[in-house]
Amino acid sequence: PTAPTAPTAPPVEATSPTYTVPKAPEKEEFLDPKCREKKFTRSSCDLVFCPPWERCVDGECSCKPPYLCPIDNVVPVCGRTHLNYRSYCQAMAVSCRTKKPAMSHFGENCDGLFLTDTFSSIDTETRVVKIFIPNNIGDGEELLVCEDMWDMAAANVACKENGKPLGAAIADSVSYSSLTTGRPYGQVPERCVSVRCQGYETSLAECVIYKKTKIDNERVATATCYEKSKENCEPEFTCTNSKCVSLNQTCDGVDDCGDRSDEMCCKKCRNDGFLCKTGVCLHKEAVHDGQRDCLDGEDELSSVGKNEEEKRVLQNLGMAAMNVHTDREFLESKLKCGVPNMDIVDDEVHERGVRVKRVVGGHPAKPTQIQWQVALEERGKIDCGGAYIGGCWVLTAAHCVRPNPSLYRVKFSLWKKAKAQDTTDIVPVEEVNIHPNSYENDIALVKLQKLPFKEECFEENPAIRSVCLPWSPELFRPNHTCSISGWGRTADGKASQVLLWANVSLINNCERYYAHRFKPGMMCAGDLAGSVDSCQGDSGGPLVCEDELGVSYLWGIVSWGEQCGQPGFPGVYTQVADYFDWVRLYTGWPEVTKFNS
Repeated sequence: PTAPTAPTAPPVEATSPTYTVPKAPEKEEFLDPKCREKKFTRSSCDLVFCPPWERCVDGECSCKPPYLCPIDNVVPVCGRTHLNYRSYCQAMAVSCRTKKPAMSHFGENCDGLFLTDTFSSIDTETRVVKIFIPNNIGDGEELLVCEDMWDMAAANVACKENGKPLGAAIADSVSYSSLTTGRPYGQVPERCVSVRCQGYETSLAECVIYKKTKIDNERVATATCYEKSKENCEPEFTCTNSKCVSLNQTCDGVDDCGDRSDEMCCKKCRNDGFLCKTGVCLHKEAVHDGQRDCLDGEDELSSVGKNEEEKRVLQNLGMAAMNVHTDREFLESKLKCGVPNMDIVDDEVHERGVRVKRVVGGHPAKPTQIQWQVALEERGKIDCGGAYIGGCWVLTAAHCVRPNPSLYRVKFSLWKKAKAQDTTDIVPVEEVNIHPNSYENDIALVKLQKLPFKEECFEENPAIRSVCLPWSPELFRPNHTCSISGWGRTADGKASQVLLWANVSLINNCERYYAHRFKPGMMCAGDLAGSVDSCQGDSGGPLVCEDELGVSYLWGIVSWGEQCGQPGFPGVYTQVADYFDWVRLYTGWPEVTKFNS
């Protein structure tokens, strides 16, 4: 077909010397307008991690109670008005809930020892930023802020601390000599500190403050605060909080808006920024800093194993960054999921079957390879699979079960369908929770019976590992390669007698294949040619995707499709991320997945 003719641009009137070409091409180059309609911010945990003092609920970061912060390897914090907090996380949790600065400085004895708190001010004449830092002898020092790390993220925090809720309009600097000329010696502070902020802070005291130096001929930081938002930001960028910033400030890794909305829907990044697969731009300083910022860990990929280098970087950043890093490590350590025990995987290479149009491409698994795969046995028959997600819980498809737990047994580490192996565990079912409206929400939680006088449902088994639950539907994107597994039918129409697996690709816009039958909470994967697919007998089994750091997530549950391996009709799966909060509600777990607990 002939390509449509591009619309002709309206003529420019000769009497309009100020006319400028619309900036739509620049928007298209860096920003994704369709994504922008969702108004993502730093609190949108579909795209970014919540900090340790917040948790992900319904796609938004919400404040934790301070007592839920980690308590191991923490450093005490003095709060404003001399309150004591056990950790930086606790102080930030209070700030989060009250929307007011709570932290003053790191220290153990806050009762009357310090006469004042850490606070910042902005000179009304010069706009120079000053910060007062107390010491341990009941005094303190007023300092300027060095230019080296100063940016809009830090200027936003300074302005918010000084009563301007939308933050800064300009982050700039002036020469130190311009401040001292004509002023008596000692009236202007002679030393400055470097300040690095992420943008979520409510005061400069909560940022990383380090490297106090004597000022020579350097420049020092200034901030011009944002007074009032315009009714229409065009041709500038409209932040989610209604603030206007230049288009050139978007997608550069710096939180210019103050809510990070200018960095959330990017197709590429400016100024050596790092683009996460979720479309979030990170500042180049956040890459390889020992802290995972992209949901899939891509920003830390090449630094894995460089513990000494990571430690050095974090030490240079100061106490606040070290505390956030420690808290994140602690939260991650509480969840042992998504990483199989490779020591137990059988090294025997099984003969591969012919590549067929049905069940997972016909590749036999090794006997202990897929350690979260379970078989759901109903009255001696196995027609469905499931995935072990930890504790005493298994996820499967709603159409696989009925609300009668006595009908079922769950078999772990099963390879041959009709014969247990040495590592196989068989566990009775205590409870079956089927999602309401199960036709459109094909998911069910199976609760296992505990062992007598124990909290566990089976003895420690090196061949059983849980798969992680995804909290965000943006964690893996279309065309990502994932795997499916089960004992379903093969090309000859018979059920497989050994566990099979295959790789499939995630497919976007599945409604074009299934029209009105495709509902929210569903997703597609497979091969449009029909060469790889799940089939009858695979229902309830796992579709698992692995992130850049090798952690596996239960991305989908085998649900339905147009026959098996039908060209043009990929397999349909339940999108597990859409049911993250439903799973957390039933399990009662405070943590379900890494970081976003």
